[in-house]
Amino acid sequence: MSRFEQSVRIPTAENILRRLEWTVIRRLDGLLHGDYRTLFRGFGLDLADLREYQYHDDVRYIDWNVTARLMAPYVRVYNEEREITAWFVLDLSPSMDFGSRGQKRDLLIDFVAVLARLLTRHGNRVGALFYGHSVDTVIPARSGRRHALHILHKLLSRPERSESKATDLRELFHTASRVMQRRSLVFLLSDFISAPGWAEPLALLARRHEAIAVRLCDPLEFALPDLGILAMRDAETGELVFVDTHDRVFRKRFAALAERRERELKSAFHQAGMDALELSTEDDLVDAIVRFADLRKRRSQLAAGGSLPQHLRGSREVSLA
Repeated sequence: MSRFEQSVRIPTAENILRRLEWTVIRRLDGLLHGDYRTLFRGFGLDLADLREYQYHDDVRYIDWNVTARLMAPYVRVYNEEREITAWFVLDLSPSMDFGSRGQKRDLLIDFVAVLARLLTRHGNRVGALFYGHSVDTVIPARSGRRHALHILHKLLSRPERSESKATDLRELFHTASRVMQRRSLVFLLSDFISAPGWAEPLALLARRHEAIAVRLCDPLEFALPDLGILAMRDAETGELVFVDTHDRVFRKRFAALAERRERELKSAFHQAGMDALELSTEDDLVDAIVRFADLRKRRSQLAAGGSLPQHLRGSREVSLA
């Protein structure tokens, strides 16, 4: 096989990023009109001006001293610090290799590549933590396209693990809290299939940072089709079991367990006070990000007494804590 044939068959970080720049980022530019403030908010605020209160303004920004003096409500207008430090906290345990319409790991790689490029091209810095059976890689936060390629290359070059010990996200969240000293924008990418006890360290992490949970999933994790007897292997422990998917009672028990797990996940995100994006292997990445940006944009309207639009109420894709 020639070098040219190898370069075509084996995806490289440059090839993947270039593909996503053409197929995803360009579409996002058109749909969001280049305004990513709905996704990325800075943390520093400088007072820029005072103006009279208008409908849908956030009441928290009313300057009561000026309001009392002028006998009309006035609000403070701030210039937001645009430079952001963002971190990708990545669960790369063997369960991420599952997928009926593409692996969850591939979806994770595409999401990280898109968001890292969107952030770095606006002068922001991005870093990453990788979790396999433990936190084995920490990439310091830096800016630039080359650094986004570096993170993508590290993801692509990780060796595959056939099995490992059961995932424990507590270690990942505790390590992330220690590594990230300054307030940051944190994307937590995982299927959240883990030993119990991770909700509390997640809440502590979200208390200090602006944390966003990106829950990666597959349709087969919610309901099993009737396919007869199947051999199923636990991706993390390697345990092999045979199940009869023709058994209607078994399928109903599986769906009930999946529904209970959904409730527990939503409760954990709500208790942590964080936004959550559910990203399925059957989803269009652009549509999911646009819906998420639309929901985050509604935060200010909710704070001002508005309400969510009808098309976002009850959406499975995103949730607002």
